[in-house]
Amino acid sequence: MDLTTERLNAYRIMWTLVMYDLPTETKKERKAAARFRKELQKDGFAMFQFSMYIRHSASSENAAVHRRRVLGLLPEKGLVGILQITDKQFGQMEIFRGTKVSPSPDVPQQLELF
Repeated sequence: MDLTTERLNAYRIMWTLVMYDLPTETKKERKAAARFRKELQKDGFAMFQFSMYIRHSASSENAAVHRRRVLGLLPEKGLVGILQITDKQFGQMEIFRGTKVSPSPDVPQQLELF
């Protein structure tokens, strides 16, 4: 990673991670869980694992907007965790597919005008 990319990604770019465990025993609960997942995707979140969605944000202010949107989507029942980390912290995550190291998700580049 060159200095420019490192500078761009340092601490301003944020990732929001939403982890959830929602009940799906009744038709109403399954519908609520599906609606929660679809609304996350509509807001730009991508599936990282079955019950974990991630979203890249260009700034902490933008990440706060998406956090508030998730709070507005919370289903009546279930457990939802929201974690916001910097791009630098996200880049330190090790991802494995089985015993093999898997590449990290692509990070959108942000243009710097000044």
